[in-house]
Amino acid sequence: MTVRALFLLLALIALLLPEQVTRRLTVDQVMPPAAASEVPKKRIAISFDDAPRGPGAFLNADERPAMLIAALKGAGVDQAAFFVNPGRIASGDRHERAIDAYVAAGHVIADHSFTHPRLSGSSAETYLANIDRAEAWLKDRPGYRPWFRYPYLDEGGRNKGKRDAVRAGLAERGLSDAYVTVDGSDWHIEQLAIDASRAGRLIDMGALRDLYVETHVLSAEFTYDLTQRTLGRPIPQVMLLHETDLAALFIGDLVQALRDKGWDIVTMDAAYADPVYAEKPDTPMAAGTLVEMLAWEHKVTGMRWFDRNEQAVGARLFRTRVLHEGEGQE
Repeated sequence: MTVRALFLLLALIALLLPEQVTRRLTVDQVMPPAAASEVPKKRIAISFDDAPRGPGAFLNADERPAMLIAALKGAGVDQAAFFVNPGRIASGDRHERAIDAYVAAGHVIADHSFTHPRLSGSSAETYLANIDRAEAWLKDRPGYRPWFRYPYLDEGGRNKGKRDAVRAGLAERGLSDAYVTVDGSDWHIEQLAIDASRAGRLIDMGALRDLYVETHVLSAEFTYDLTQRTLGRPIPQVMLLHETDLAALFIGDLVQALRDKGWDIVTMDAAYADPVYAEKPDTPMAAGTLVEMLAWEHKVTGMRWFDRNEQAVGARLFRTRVLHEGEGQE
């Protein structure tokens, strides 16, 4: 309905109904609120940590990057981000070629430290020097973004002095904190698969795919709800994955499942343009996802963390659903 037609309709109603009735009429009563499909859509960007990652359970070092690039293209993911540990790369080796291939496919790269240390186990000075080594490798390369993601999402734990010293050091270097908001502990699912493979266990690949996809979709849905409870508005979420065999095998299924739940896949550039990613939460423990920390800071009640990130929960699901432990037992 056009604005002109709306005013004509209101005028007609005013002529036909008593004044005390029309005085209470609103536009929402004449024109119902937008349908659910018109509500701002759920948006999510995809990122991969630990590039280049060590061997997985199923693919060799050359297969994984090529499969991941093809799967992202097939899923219509125009831009993901790969957070790189250059300390694992030698000049001209296959890992460097893989990073170049990700960029050539339209993806971007950023800093995940040189050797993947925990801030909780390091001094601020040593940690920043580690970041500087990574920046020296990264900053003149195509596809580079001035983003830093903390290994283990460890921003210093309970040591606020260390947390603030590194935050200040990042700002001095022109680096932004590359927060994540959606985390399904894919690294743990991967490690369980590696352990099972090494032990000669029979792995149900269909069940593994379903567990991987379901866990990350549930994490996205949980975070969407937590964001609404915390901020009162939707934000472009950032999903944390790792450069794993499971990502190469199942990212297409995951992207489709997200879309089936109403999620739009956006670029990392678009996600980090939202002002929420400039926040610096002040919480007793500096670790975890941005939304978790903001919920803590805002004293949001109810569940503030995704339950499957508890390793005992994830391991139990893997054993029962992927290894089928306990089936056929009395």
